[in-house]
Amino acid sequence: MKRMLLNAAMSAAFVLAAAAAHAESDVAAKAAAALEPYKKLPEFQAAGEPFDAKACMEGKSIISIPASSAIPFLKTINDSMTKIAEQVGFKFHVWENQGQVSQWVQGIDYAVANKFDLIDLLAGSDPRFLEPQVKAARDAGLTVVAAHLTGFEQAIPGGASAVVPIDYKTAGALLADWAIAKTDGKVNALVLVSNEALSTDSMVSGIKEAFANCPDCKYNIVNIPIPEWATKIQPNVQSALLADPTINYVIPIYDSMAQFVVPAITITGKTDSVKITTFNGTPFAIGMIQDGQIEMDVGENLDWIAHGILDAEMRMLCGLPEVKDPKIPLYIFDASNAATAGTPPEANTGYGDDYIEGYRKLWMLQ
Repeated sequence: MKRMLLNAAMSAAFVLAAAAAHAESDVAAKAAAALEPYKKLPEFQAAGEPFDAKACMEGKSIISIPASSAIPFLKTINDSMTKIAEQVGFKFHVWENQGQVSQWVQGIDYAVANKFDLIDLLAGSDPRFLEPQVKAARDAGLTVVAAHLTGFEQAIPGGASAVVPIDYKTAGALLADWAIAKTDGKVNALVLVSNEALSTDSMVSGIKEAFANCPDCKYNIVNIPIPEWATKIQPNVQSALLADPTINYVIPIYDSMAQFVVPAITITGKTDSVKITTFNGTPFAIGMIQDGQIEMDVGENLDWIAHGILDAEMRMLCGLPEVKDPKIPLYIFDASNAATAGTPPEANTGYGDDYIEGYRKLWMLQ
């Protein structure tokens, strides 16, 4: 009788263990499936109906005020926007600045005084810090757009006229899904964020939702403000890795943070056991994939971003329907395809180029 009971208990334990293993495998399989669409080379999708951009933009003008002209990510986007404006044939001006709110204010004042039609607040020149100036610009008849700042689900910030959103929530989810798939649902992650960036809220919501589907996953979110990346990221990561030897992923949500993560992993002797997954596709970060220092980077083509933003903003000025999704794709870079970005990697390389012809046709430039 005792042996029968013991056998029954062992059988029950085996069934429970098998069920738990199956559940973990299922979680990892779902995460891997979520990644697949973003491993394929992006294809151009129009965000609206074709229109004669040259005709409708004649005599119109746009000024772009980036978060900082010193950030290569933003300078590359602005350089592309300048070239696009030349092709379409409208006035486009970049307000050079070093990331000071007072400089953003001066840019808006300049736009109003010089009767621009639209102000493009690009990727961090946050209208929440500029509400009186944004209101004054709108009262003067200008359209004020926050571009590449919010996720699809976030509200228009700071009294701006409109946004050109990015799918930050999906980008965040992909970072978590990658780790889940690679660890068979047993992630212990250190997630590095910068809460002052509005996009962070959207990315973190994606990360949390993905990890919520993984019962054996753990993560800890650490906020490090952008001005403190160079001094605070490495010591924070080192301390965390020494305090918890079971950490197997560090997820810096913006890849420019990764340059300060790698030394911390190296110093603590965790190169083989702790991996990095991140977002943006900055060329130096893709180079770190090629060198084996970063495992995965969810990339964005900066030239494609420039086309998508201007497509949406031109439609606003031409009285066309609002763009809810600018169709700017995300693309996963890892060891299997990082070389397609060039050696060394270059901006806008590795994503294919069919979007260039796609936009020309969309804007009736040929």
